[in-house]
Amino acid sequence: MTHRTDVRQAAGGFLPGTRRYRWVILGVATFTQAASGFFVQGIGAMSAHLQRDLDLSTTQLGLLLSAAQLVPLVGLLVAGELLDRYNERWVVGLGACVVAAGLGAGSLAPGYASLLLVLLIVGAGYSTVQPGGSKSVASWFDASQRGLAMGIRQAGLPLGGVLAAAVLPFLAAALGWRATLVAGGLVALLGAVVFMCFYRRPPAQGPPRDSPQDSLQTRALQGGAPRDSASRDVEPGASRAARFAARLRMLREPPMVKIVLSGTCLVSVHSGIGVLTVLYLHETASMGAGPAALVFVASQAAGVVGRICLAAWSDRSASGRYTSVLTCMVAVTAGMVALTTPVGRSPAAACLLFVWLGFFGIGWYGPWVAHLAESAPPGRTGFALGLAMSVNQIAVILAPPVLGLLKDLTGSFAPAWGLLAAMTAAAVTVTVTSRGEPAR
Repeated sequence: MTHRTDVRQAAGGFLPGTRRYRWVILGVATFTQAASGFFVQGIGAMSAHLQRDLDLSTTQLGLLLSAAQLVPLVGLLVAGELLDRYNERWVVGLGACVVAAGLGAGSLAPGYASLLLVLLIVGAGYSTVQPGGSKSVASWFDASQRGLAMGIRQAGLPLGGVLAAAVLPFLAAALGWRATLVAGGLVALLGAVVFMCFYRRPPAQGPPRDSPQDSLQTRALQGGAPRDSASRDVEPGASRAARFAARLRMLREPPMVKIVLSGTCLVSVHSGIGVLTVLYLHETASMGAGPAALVFVASQAAGVVGRICLAAWSDRSASGRYTSVLTCMVAVTAGMVALTTPVGRSPAAACLLFVWLGFFGIGWYGPWVAHLAESAPPGRTGFALGLAMSVNQIAVILAPPVLGLLKDLTGSFAPAWGLLAAMTAAAVTVTVTSRGEPAR
């Protein structure tokens, strides 16, 4: 039996050379992202077990999440270069293999320090999965369906969180935390194998032609900037410092102020949900570790639904995409404030609040990225996306340990929720009162 026949049978009759195969690509890219982020997304659900087994403070627990996000600050740029030179089939597949190998090796090493090192390696491998998966999907889908396709693929991360939160806490309770690394490594390896077996580049005639704006957005989602964008800011022979200064000047533009403020606040909320949900339910709402993990599953599932539904709403909203982002900011502010009140101590109310926060505090990303691409000055879309996402990545690194430290110093979750609520409320005020228009 030929390889072509094997692929047809495995893909339900969808041939690699046909347009219908794009749905296989979407499914494979989404699965690989979920599989590669499986262990990291489950750390929050395992927080009670990790604190008990490794004798961790909340700050140390937050540093575990930050460790996985540190290398991508540089790794995303390296991955973008690799994707420009080599087939994403191998770049993404080998990156997922690095995730699997790191987790497998980490299961043999004792202690907290080794777990931090493992997560640095995992972050290096995962750096290829996010831009590579975006490039894979963007190259197969035209502009009429790319938004929905990207929304579905972006749901892969919280989807991995759903599965991890449903499995890893119980595995940790039964076999110990090292067994969860083995499980995470096997899942990541499965994602790598699936991607390398099923991914194919689009047919020889190439993907449908994009408009200039579509091309800029696609390149930015792949982790790179348009090559001619830098020349619009500085001379081609300018130093690296001059080019970097030109990038930073974009932060003074009113549209970028709104975008960076909203992104920083909402990604910090996402981090807070990841690191504090189970601990809050366990300590404040007096829920067992198992039921608390199930609520974390529900909040991640709500995030999956939110990423798809909010992106679809932003496509059809007559008032523009930023209305979706603003709605998410108002919703998470209300949810965080409610957690600081006696209402948040009720197990039933707390469960509902975390599902609410999952939908809006995780689902915001799709409409935010689309709004950013559409608000950027012409010819500088790639720079705008790269700069805003870099700022977001810094917040992703800093938020978990800062929120954990607040909890350790005060002995209460209220300051952490209050800080997130105050940041988001301030961002809402600034963005609503700002009248700056996108640069022309």
